[in-house]
Amino acid sequence: NGAVCIQPCSPSLHGETSFVCKDRKWQMVADACASLDVQSLFQPVHGKPGDGAKYFDADDDGNKNCQADFSCIIPDILSSPAIPGNIADIVELLKKISLLLSDNVNRGKMQSYSRIANHILNSSIISNWAFVRDRNASSILLDSVNLFAGKLLLRNESESIQEHFISTKGYSIHKNTSEKSFDFSLKFNNTGNITGRVVIPEEELLKLPKTSKAISIGFPTLGAIIETSRLDPGFVNGMVLSVSLPEELRRILLTFEKVNKLENVKAQCVGWHSTERRWDDRACSLKSDNISSVVCICRHHRRTFKSFSILMSPTVPRSAVLDYITRVGLGLSIFSLVLCLIIETVVWHHVTKTKITYMRHFCLVNIAASLLIADVLFILAAIVHNTALNYQLCVAATFFLHFFYLALFFWMFTLGLLILHGLLLIFFNITRSVFIVTAFSIGYGCPLVISILTVAITEPKHGYLRSGACWLNWYETKALLAFVVPALSIIVVNVAVVGVVVVKTGRSSVGEGCKSQDVNNMIRISKNIALLTPLLGLTWGFGLATIIDSHSLAFHVTFALLNAFQGFFILLFGTLLDRKTREALRMNYLSSKQKCSLAK
Repeated sequence: NGAVCIQPCSPSLHGETSFVCKDRKWQMVADACASLDVQSLFQPVHGKPGDGAKYFDADDDGNKNCQADFSCIIPDILSSPAIPGNIADIVELLKKISLLLSDNVNRGKMQSYSRIANHILNSSIISNWAFVRDRNASSILLDSVNLFAGKLLLRNESESIQEHFISTKGYSIHKNTSEKSFDFSLKFNNTGNITGRVVIPEEELLKLPKTSKAISIGFPTLGAIIETSRLDPGFVNGMVLSVSLPEELRRILLTFEKVNKLENVKAQCVGWHSTERRWDDRACSLKSDNISSVVCICRHHRRTFKSFSILMSPTVPRSAVLDYITRVGLGLSIFSLVLCLIIETVVWHHVTKTKITYMRHFCLVNIAASLLIADVLFILAAIVHNTALNYQLCVAATFFLHFFYLALFFWMFTLGLLILHGLLLIFFNITRSVFIVTAFSIGYGCPLVISILTVAITEPKHGYLRSGACWLNWYETKALLAFVVPALSIIVVNVAVVGVVVVKTGRSSVGEGCKSQDVNNMIRISKNIALLTPLLGLTWGFGLATIIDSHSLAFHVTFALLNAFQGFFILLFGTLLDRKTREALRMNYLSSKQKCSLAK
């Protein structure tokens, strides 16, 4: 009669996978279990009678046992890698089980269901959730578990089923029951556990007209998964606690242990709005907050608010001003760099007549090109992450972003070496061909080697990308050091270059003379510093300040301003304020005007 049924399932040596129901023949597609293509699980297709029996002991007792707790599919699921495609399929499987097979949820069924969910809630695969195509997958998982666990049958008036990353507890309650609490202590990561507690006050229990049941589920990692999966995440700082209570019970108390115990970070109690699929602070109010834990008073509603947690202020201050500066600055930077390259093309033959000017403008063009490509890749990487196109594309975007940002620094380093050569090694001449080979080796060769080594070492362990963005990982593998260490080292070297320039120009310029000459010398020194500082990447040093004091909005705004507008600085100081470039532009303009007059 079109009834849905599940039978034992495991792959054969030949890649065939099938199963048989008593009333109707069904067959799974090839390698369905191995690849977890569970979307076809409930689709009837025609197969040969008895196909499933040769792989599974499909006698009546075996079938009944499997249908009772569907434990037969667990080995294949647990042996499969929790990659993004498999995560999506397991979420779909759990959703269908909760919708179609949630009658008489006994301990065995709940244990099997928890083991399947635990596989994709593991703390080691949180970053993989960022590449699941359906951005609502984590929300669907939460709703599915809440629905299934809410139908758990209690044995001896209580039940407790615990896995590493999900725990379900249930109690029988009535109006004569004293205050009832659910205590959770679950593994969050390799370093330890976090705790949570749900309390139903005694005055709420008095509202019960008859004996009922209360179910609570603890998820230590689901908050981080939701944060990773969503475009505008909240920074979850504790476990997610869900409850399934009678309609009469509305007010509950929840205690959350903080994951990040920072003194200057305030907590916010929130409930998960299951319809709008977002954190909503209207569901809860804060009762107490200390350095290690938070107590919230929350409003339970069976249709909207069943899951609760705490949010923290982000490590990077979330500010509309900061977002505006980034967007406007990035657009201005790209426009400035394109204009810079156009101007360099127009005046190239006029400003590269000597060897030194040729080398300077050669470095400038490559600095501008590297930063331009990096800015464009930054936008593409954000698009790739926000649309969750695929994991490999994000890896590729991160690799080239890493390469071109490093190239920017190494070309700045090359320019710094050129300045040192011009100041200190006056009598040591190098040819253009030697310079070009050396400059390309430093400017692009070194970044290429570093980028390849980084991805080769960290990607096999899935530690190349950070959680929630197409950029280098920090917390698990410290892959970000492959960018930070070369960048900071070059900044230190270029600071030394600026010092050498100041000393040399000061000795040659500042002497005994009138005050006006002193002023002119100071202006010349200031121009040298103003020219070198943005070109040699000293502004990136403010990035170090944001690491030291990550909660300072002033540091983040300054860093965003200097870096977002660095393309404009290159155009201004490297091109527009250069006297020879302006003269070449003027000559080009006059020449074009004369040609126009002659044509007329």
